Amino acid sequence: MDGITDAPMRALQGVMGNFTYVVTEFVRVSGEALPKKVFRKEIPELANECRTPSGMPVQVQILGGDPERMAQSAFAACEAGAMGIDINFGCPAPTVNRHDGGASLLRTPCRIREIVSLIRASVPAHIPVSAKLRLGWDSIDAIDETAAMAAEGGANWITIHARTRVQGYLPPVYWPSIGRVREKLGLPVVANGDIWTIEDFRRCQEETGCRHFMIGRSALASPGLPHQIARELGLPTGQLETDWVRLMELFVYWTEYYGHRPSSYTVARMKQWLKLARLYGEFKEFDLMKKATSVEEVMDVLRARRQPSLTTV
Repeated sequence: MDGITDAPMRALQGVMGNFTYVVTEFVRVSGEALPKKVFRKEIPELANECRTPSGMPVQVQILGGDPERMAQSAFAACEAGAMGIDINFGCPAPTVNRHDGGASLLRTPCRIREIVSLIRASVPAHIPVSAKLRLGWDSIDAIDETAAMAAEGGANWITIHARTRVQGYLPPVYWPSIGRVREKLGLPVVANGDIWTIEDFRRCQEETGCRHFMIGRSALASPGLPHQIARELGLPTGQLETDWVRLMELFVYWTEYYGHRPSSYTVARMKQWLKLARLYGEFKEFDLMKKATSVEEVMDVLRARRQPSLTTV
């Protein structure tokens, strides 16, 4: 998620220990191929064998529409230390789509095959290449062709968000369409979209038949959900942390770890996360911190939320 799942957030999730791996924010490939230095600047984990400080693997995601520039950039990312390349064919942002990136490629499935194929041929054989797709631009049935194109191009696995580009993030999601593709494709399929609760996860698992799942917004809105899903899947689980004071203390620590930022930046990022938790989770006190201008003011609200109400008679 651009502007949200940055290095500090990836580090925090790594410490929690409930994800198998994490994908970076997309690195945009536009007018020219990207050199190694861009990836090293954007993705600090490349200096640590492409892992978070706690050791969680990080997969580099790139976005763009020119096959040769994408392939050259993927090769540069591998030279910089990338241990996996994910190609974003799913971003619905209008600005991205107007500039031949993300979900705009869903309208030309053959280009998906070409991009995946050139990247696969350009990076070392041991480096996995995956593709993130939506069901289609405006039709959920388009996924059969686009997924087949990604597979023909040599993708090791694909991730499918169960909506079209036209839907954006509006309901409904179409999990059965993911299941249909999984049965046909013959390679791993990662299910994504609207897994907000453990009950949602169970329905998604039943309707898709998938063994692999991606969550994004819900992991921030309900911090305990990754732990619940990992346990349900029989995977090793890490820390179950739902205390917002502790979570924000960790987030501030990792933000500072990755370089000095003005306090205003850290406060804005804290509010961004807590707003997601208000919109999609059960965090009710966001309005109390709207005017907070310092980290300590945000923390004061969270600490007050911790305290039980006292009644005197």
